[in-house]
Amino acid sequence: MSKIARRRFIQLSAAAAAGVLVQPARKARAEDLPHLAEDDPMASAMKYTHDASTVDPSSRANPAAEQTCANCALVQGNDGDEWRPCQIFPGKAVNAAGWCSVWAPKA
Repeated sequence: MSKIARRRFIQLSAAAAAGVLVQPARKARAEDLPHLAEDDPMASAMKYTHDASTVDPSSRANPAAEQTCANCALVQGNDGDEWRPCQIFPGKAVNAAGWCSVWAPKA
C-alpha cells in the first residue's frame, strides 16, 4: 500500500467518523415556532390579524369570498393545524384563521 493510498484512507476515515458524530439538522415545526404577534412591526406593516373575520372585505386588494391564512398559498404546514409557518413571516407561526394584506389564493 503506498503512502498516498494510506493518506487517502485516513482522510476518508476521519470524514466518516465526523459524519457519525454530527447529528443531522432537525426541521423546525410550527409548534416550535413563536406565534406572530399582531403588534410585531412586520405584522403591522402587512395588516396581519389573528381573526380574518375582523377585516372589512371591501378594504382587501384581492377580492375573494373567504380569505384566511389557512387558504393562502404562502402558508405552509399541515391542513388543520391552528398555527402554521408562513413565507412572509419567517421564523414565526401565523394563526390559520388569520389574514394579512399579502394573502394569495392557492393554485
